[in-house]
Amino acid sequence: MKSWTKLIFLLCAAPLQAAELAAVLQWEQRVEISTPVSGVVKTVNVSEGDRVKKGQILLQLDDAIFSSRVDEAGAAITRLKEEAAEAKRDMARVQELFDRGVNSSTELDQARLRQTSASGKLAEAQAQHRRETRHREDASLKAPFDAIVVSRLAQPGQVVAAGLKPQTLLIVAKSGEMLARAALPESQLGDIKVGQAATVSVGKQTFRGSIRSISLEPASRDKNGDAVYWMLAAFDPGETPLRSGMKATVEAQTLSPDRH
Repeated sequence: MKSWTKLIFLLCAAPLQAAELAAVLQWEQRVEISTPVSGVVKTVNVSEGDRVKKGQILLQLDDAIFSSRVDEAGAAITRLKEEAAEAKRDMARVQELFDRGVNSSTELDQARLRQTSASGKLAEAQAQHRRETRHREDASLKAPFDAIVVSRLAQPGQVVAAGLKPQTLLIVAKSGEMLARAALPESQLGDIKVGQAATVSVGKQTFRGSIRSISLEPASRDKNGDAVYWMLAAFDPGETPLRSGMKATVEAQTLSPDRH
């Protein structure tokens, strides 16, 4: 019994080896953003390197024309509401006269048509008001998530033309997480698993993270013809000013050969 206990202890206590792989940093999520409407840039509220919160206004187009269109659409709604109400009252009067045998069915049909037309015009005006309101909102470029401003490509006075290929005005990267991409040899595929704890070192800074993914197809092959796969380790850099493209090292614990 003691020999079995000793054997189990030795197996459980088998040393772990650290797989250390050279890596390069990249953003977890990088987005080029622009406004979906055309206009003239009024203000740019951020600079490269700024940290922003989700929903924060980063850039503002001159929205005077958008506000004017919203007001026009609102005025049209007010007018058409009165017309629709009048058409409804007229319909009620004609219906009453028809029921009493005073009006013909033709007059009733015409009143019904006027009411339907007035209601349709009101609905169109309300839809137009919603569109113009959305365009005014779109004149404000907001952060899609908590981010770092990677690049500022817009200046006040710049004309923005929305189209099939929108102009990139700002480039932002998601804050709170970065990735370290390393080349994982085929021989180590069995040792490193997705979700496994990992350590990412950048210069003298060390960060705790985990293995995010391992590609299913090889990125290249080594000199022996063995496949090499991309491995991504995710980590939170905190307030450390790291940059995409910086060299790093990913260290993950692997079972020693004695455990295989």
